Amino acid sequence: SKFLNDKWMIKNGFLNDVQEHKPWWWNIKVQKLNLSAPLILLPEVSCQQAIEILQEKGYDQAPVVAESGLILGMVTLSNTLTSVLAGNAQFSDPVTKVIYDQFSKIGLEDSLGKLSCILENDHFAIVVHEQMQFNGNGSSFMKQMVFGVVTAMDLLTFVSRNDKK
Repeated sequence: SKFLNDKWMIKNGFLNDVQEHKPWWWNIKVQKLNLSAPLILLPEVSCQQAIEILQEKGYDQAPVVAESGLILGMVTLSNTLTSVLAGNAQFSDPVTKVIYDQFSKIGLEDSLGKLSCILENDHFAIVVHEQMQFNGNGSSFMKQMVFGVVTAMDLLTFVSRNDKK
């Protein structure tokens, strides 16, 4: 059962310290990865535009975020091309037709250990930062801001550069 799986428990925030022999980087915060600001696409961007933008900017994937700040999912170059070539989407369709809406989020304050558990099953995680916003009538709400996209290669690069042998 997933409820008895320590990695599932860490990924979903139910456990913190589960590994007895943690690597040196296990408790370092995600913010130490020094991720670059992500390229963000709005939902009305077409598949054709998304392909061109991703290729021009040298990205494999980008979060799709509504103007309200709601994270809708991730668009990847390979999934967009595959969907168009298979006839499941047209170049003129909005990227929302080809996004992955199943994705993991991780906070800047979360540990690289938690990130490692997420990346065992997912190709990437969206790094978010929660921010309190106030509107004119005095009410407030928490808004998640996309801070970056992190892959296993980002984690591996960090670990290999800083490896304490």
